[in-house]
Amino acid sequence: MRACTDVDDNSARLIAGLVVMGVTEVSKKYPRYGALLLSLPLVSILAFLFAWSKHRDLATISNLARETLILVPLGLPFVVPMVLANRFSQTFLPAFLYGILLASTSIGIWLYFGPKIS
Repeated sequence: MRACTDVDDNSARLIAGLVVMGVTEVSKKYPRYGALLLSLPLVSILAFLFAWSKHRDLATISNLARETLILVPLGLPFVVPMVLANRFSQTFLPAFLYGILLASTSIGIWLYFGPKIS
């Protein structure tokens, strides 16, 4: 049974890496299509599939889905500083770091003050 889990873990890593490479290559010439690839929940879909194949527990998958539904929008502030970087004459790194700070803050507030699911 352990060998199957290792294959699943390695497959998930490979697919995630391929998605990142695909977005990087496509976005050079077609930023809109790169954004489309980035916005597709491919990693989430694969995570649900691999979690199901590993655990076969719908309650676990349901909790994962509920938390994902809440945390994905809370992570969106990450992109706001990069969207506004040109308007405010920012370079990539500060905008990137501000985005991490904003997303970390919004997610951190939810994790600290939000309801605890066991």
